[in-house]
Amino acid sequence: MSSVYKMDADTVSVLLGLLTAVTLLLVLRRSYRSRLVRLVNRLPGPPAYPIVGTMLPFILAPRRDLMRKLLEENDKYQPLFRTWLGGMPEVNLLKPEFVETVLGSSKHLDKASSYKFLEPWLGTGLLTSTGSKWHSHRKLITPTFHFKILDNFVEVFSEKSEILVNKLKKEIGSQGFDVYPYITRCALDIICETAMGTPVHAQEDSESDYVTAVYDMSELSIHRMFRPWLYPDWIFNLSPAGRRHNQCLRTLHEFTKRVIQERKQLHEKSQKKPETSAESEDDTLGKKKRKAFLDLLLEASHDGVSLTDEELREEVDTFMFEGHDTTSAAICWTILLLGLHPEIQNRAYEELEEIFQGSDRAPTMKDLTELKYLERVIKESLRLYPSVPMIGRELKEDVQIGSYTIPRGVTATTHIYSIHRNPDHFPNPEVFDPDNFLPERVANRHPYAYIPFSAGPRNCIGQKFALLEEKTMLAYILRNYEVRSLDKMEDVNLMVELILRPEKEIRIIIESRKRSVS
Repeated sequence: MSSVYKMDADTVSVLLGLLTAVTLLLVLRRSYRSRLVRLVNRLPGPPAYPIVGTMLPFILAPRRDLMRKLLEENDKYQPLFRTWLGGMPEVNLLKPEFVETVLGSSKHLDKASSYKFLEPWLGTGLLTSTGSKWHSHRKLITPTFHFKILDNFVEVFSEKSEILVNKLKKEIGSQGFDVYPYITRCALDIICETAMGTPVHAQEDSESDYVTAVYDMSELSIHRMFRPWLYPDWIFNLSPAGRRHNQCLRTLHEFTKRVIQERKQLHEKSQKKPETSAESEDDTLGKKKRKAFLDLLLEASHDGVSLTDEELREEVDTFMFEGHDTTSAAICWTILLLGLHPEIQNRAYEELEEIFQGSDRAPTMKDLTELKYLERVIKESLRLYPSVPMIGRELKEDVQIGSYTIPRGVTATTHIYSIHRNPDHFPNPEVFDPDNFLPERVANRHPYAYIPFSAGPRNCIGQKFALLEEKTMLAYILRNYEVRSLDKMEDVNLMVELILRPEKEIRIIIESRKRSVS
């Protein structure tokens, strides 16, 4: 009988211990939550409502009005304010000094929780990964963007840009056309060949399932972010948006997995050969020994550890997303601005003529490096229309910003679009002026006043790649055509998606350049 009582006493002790632990956990959680809400709500910001937080105006607004509403909110509450995405607090940063506190720190490297909506597609590649995985992959991948490797990619940029200018010939004499699809297909050709070593001939096949899936995934992710009731996966998967999302995933992943397997087999085959001649190496890894990003990842290891097939897919998918859609948008905005500012376009063309002297030869890395004015044009375009208009980080510890304490666990959102229009750093923020990037002006500006590729330890690893690609494509277009835009900037409606896009077409007219070969 005593053993029964003893067992019951032991059981009661365990239960009491568990109950105490759960109670303490709930008290601590409630205390943490109470402090978080109290500190966050000290900041200015729009009114919050149950369940939807401050998202009600965005939920009720048409998709085409979301960017306008966001900018109105920024203007009203800048330079620092709070919002609530349902029950999740967000602190919005619109001042370079505030942004540096977060992005410049090695403590706040984790992306915001909203990035989890990209994980079904990108997994935990460089864009979405955290902690030790991000650190190890960053170290492993960084050498693949070495200057000498980028030099090999310039040839791909030129090949695909040559196709682009030939495709544009049919538009000469037209009353106007949308340049966006042409640029997108060229960028897709470039990224597929440089990332995976696989041509997709997107410029020959205008109906690409892959491009459609990329666009749809971007729109569906934003659709979900502004609708807290779609956050649970089981609810989202039952919705029409969720079903389309899963169709896109299959298209994207099947393509990438197939290419990885094919490339891996070629790589293993080449490894088995004791000595490969120059010719056989050409056959194995592509003409002129050109290696793709995927080939470099297959060869790479850090501390003896290589990437698994799944990690390869994550990194290749991430590179495909970040290196295709962002670049397309950046080039299209630049074309639109050049078409509205003929004096700037002429100056960029004169610089090209100084270097190429009327020749139609392909540019070298040295040529691209010397295109200083065109580089300023691209940077100014990215200032006005950054491909990624905002980024989010999860605060890992309390941060003091101005007179406010921002508690750990809060999402800090950097509004790049608005920061680039800060009149303290850009006196005429709405004016397209490439001279904003003269060396002396850059030297006198806060380093976080211009961050189109993010900043700090987690900045964009592919920014040199992107700039070289944009220079090459624009050089080809400007050397062959004079561009005139048909729409004024005030008539172009901006869409807030993962990438900053125009709502409608970017309509231009082109005329052939009359050049004399010297």
